[in-house]
Amino acid sequence: MRILLAEDDALLGDGLRAGLRQQGFQVDWVRDGVAAERELRAEPYAAAVLDLGLPLKDGLAVLRDVRAAGVTLPVLVLTARDAVPDRIRGLDVGADDYVLKPVDLQELAARLRALVRRAHGQPQEQLRAQDLALSPAGRVVLQAGQPVTLSTREFDLLQALMLNAGRVLSREQLEQHLYSWGHEVESNAVEVHVHHLRRKLGSGVIQTVRGVGYLLPREQPAA
Repeated sequence: MRILLAEDDALLGDGLRAGLRQQGFQVDWVRDGVAAERELRAEPYAAAVLDLGLPLKDGLAVLRDVRAAGVTLPVLVLTARDAVPDRIRGLDVGADDYVLKPVDLQELAARLRALVRRAHGQPQEQLRAQDLALSPAGRVVLQAGQPVTLSTREFDLLQALMLNAGRVLSREQLEQHLYSWGHEVESNAVEVHVHHLRRKLGSGVIQTVRGVGYLLPREQPAA
């Protein structure tokens, strides 16, 4: 899943980006509040990690303004401000979770996964649809209880469809989920990944809605 990281410390930001990528996230990194607000208003991220002490515009002001503009994605505030009033202000203006620096990368990744699941109405650790079970933490997929080997892109695409089970996603939406900045996207990349998933999971698991996009139904289609 694709997230936005807003952190002005170069060493910390580089470490967080690398660590979150190892945890399976696609990470776009900005270093000031103006850029963070611009990206949050423009791009459909799955979640954001937002430092409060950003230059040009404070993180709290960014959060307040994007919430006022109707941006609803989960936001995890990352800060060295450990005073209770600061935490209360962050939560009151729209933060979904709060982590103090220094942060454990595995905890940060787990909190992000939980925020994204809850935002999609799926509070359980595993995503389930049809006879599929997907574990974002372990990056494991089971079909009818049997493990299925998927590439990184195939796993990420299936995760996007399962988070939105029963909802049609366009090719553009799936590309936005799969690719962060700096990745060249082939025009037929999504179609290729869908083809590979159908070959591994069965042709009826993912449906094509002509002219719109792709759909993974919650229940298996009738035989």
